[in-house]
Amino acid sequence: MSLKSILNADLHCHSVVSDGTLTPEALAERAKTNGVELWALTDHDEIGGQHRAAAAAKAQGMHYLTGTEISVTFAGVTVHIVGLGFDADDAGMQQGLQNTRSGRGQRAHEMAEGLAKVGIKGAYEGALKFVGNPALISRTHFARFLVESGVCRDTSEVFRKYLTEGKPGYVPHRWASLRDAVTWITQAKGVAVIAHPGRYKFTPNEEYALFTEFKAHGGQAVEVVTGSHTPQEYVKYAETAKEFGLAASRGSDFHSPDESHTDLGTLPYLPGELTPVWELLADRIQ
Repeated sequence: MSLKSILNADLHCHSVVSDGTLTPEALAERAKTNGVELWALTDHDEIGGQHRAAAAAKAQGMHYLTGTEISVTFAGVTVHIVGLGFDADDAGMQQGLQNTRSGRGQRAHEMAEGLAKVGIKGAYEGALKFVGNPALISRTHFARFLVESGVCRDTSEVFRKYLTEGKPGYVPHRWASLRDAVTWITQAKGVAVIAHPGRYKFTPNEEYALFTEFKAHGGQAVEVVTGSHTPQEYVKYAETAKEFGLAASRGSDFHSPDESHTDLGTLPYLPGELTPVWELLADRIQ
């Protein structure tokens, strides 16, 4: 195994700028404490925290890559594409993300209406209390409100009972296309990464189509080791990375000390036979 593969890189986490509970500065401190050597903040559909995160990483003596996690709709499912190492001031990317975010407000009102119909009142206002950025109100914020108000014991119970397809608070959102997301990232000189592929529950044919189309649009990497993958999925997606000629990424998907079962910097290392995504981004590391 090359030394490059055993770098403690955490290239997927969230701050208060989207649906995390810590500031970029607190995340940087936590990452450094946990031994992270290369870090990226990847807030949902938002790059407003990037300059803060880069400055915080520098203050902690950590290397940094810019990051975001873009929501796309593929085969009727929401898929996440992480962008790494792009120019955070790129106008095309900023505009694309702005367009993606703008649909969240209407969706949030519709979610609250659905919850009101089953007797849960005031969910929109309740969720707003947990939002650092009102343009980025999400299901996670509703989940936190339902836990706080005693409707459910924890956020996973909220999702199971209220916020997944067929449940009262679920409202689908039309996100960016896969082509859009990959294009914004690559035109801003970054690398596009399929986030946590094990989470999507695609059929083998659908998953093959996702990887094929992603690569055709210029996507270059996939998260192999990530907080929601099992050890078996590490192996599976290491093989998928090799099959499609993709680099491999590693990230905890950390959101909150109280909610995330995988802390920053605590994942197993990437398998040594893969090309780490940071090798493609050597000249973009800050």
